[in-house]
Amino acid sequence: MAALAAMRMDASALTGKHPAHVFRPLSEMLSRWAADGIDTTSFHAGVENAKRRYAGYGLTKMLPLDRVLVGCESSRVGAFGGFHHPDQGYRHLQMVAVITMYGPMERRNPECPELALLDLLRAYAHDCLHYGSRRRYVEVAGMPVRTQYGINYRRTTGQPYSAVDQRGSHHTRNLGTVMEGACDREARSITRQTAERFGVAEPSDVLGALAFRDVTGTLTEEDAERAAGVLASEEQTRYAAALSGYEKGVNRRYAHFLEEFAPGEESECHTRFLAAIISGDVTALGAWLDERHGPGTFTGLFRTPGYFDPGLTA
Repeated sequence: MAALAAMRMDASALTGKHPAHVFRPLSEMLSRWAADGIDTTSFHAGVENAKRRYAGYGLTKMLPLDRVLVGCESSRVGAFGGFHHPDQGYRHLQMVAVITMYGPMERRNPECPELALLDLLRAYAHDCLHYGSRRRYVEVAGMPVRTQYGINYRRTTGQPYSAVDQRGSHHTRNLGTVMEGACDREARSITRQTAERFGVAEPSDVLGALAFRDVTGTLTEEDAERAAGVLASEEQTRYAAALSGYEKGVNRRYAHFLEEFAPGEESECHTRFLAAIISGDVTALGAWLDERHGPGTFTGLFRTPGYFDPGLTA
């Protein structure tokens, strides 16, 4: 606990990976934008909706806004931020989320405020679920090692519970991918409802349109292919490629998983996965899956045969 507390006192190890960007707590960033005349109501409304929904899964405390660091005002020419900016997201050891303002980052305020706020909501709603997922740590050589995250497990030797999916696979048997997909499906649903409630229109430019469909979970397979071929500035092209890769590698695989094992009951299965992720208890989820596919479905789907094999050292 002392080692974890020390890590959580200082986030410079995370922001230091982006030396060109200026990072501020999300609470401060929202206040600055509001002071500059940007209406942030949609973000706050989306967060209230997330609170209500997450309470139903057993999550009673959201990620504090001051534990979310938002980057902008970059000194790097052509810097482009958003959900798919490299090397960002929630970091469980530090209990800090590092994210970036969507769009051109060489400025104080977003170029397209409505889309930037939706992107920010998607990232925050997503990271709140990571923050609230059940975690278990043990001490190994004086350092904290996470052995449980949600419904995923790892031995102190480093052996993961489930294997990495094969490259290019349309399906998944990896718990990390399932959990990531479940968190993002929920976050994008909240963002989509917010966009509809506030009448946010899809931008007319290609990348803006793709980003809007991404944050609202309305990307088509053709969109994902189109994103991989976007030709713009170097960073915008890289961002679009990351968007496409995440859609194919996480969201599409999770959607296919639900279709495989809960046809006609995808929403119910998704809800049960989220509740299990928050509680860290797969008993009810496992029983639900067993009723449909036979005994031991959860273990049979995800646990690698060699999970308890010796050989790896800490």
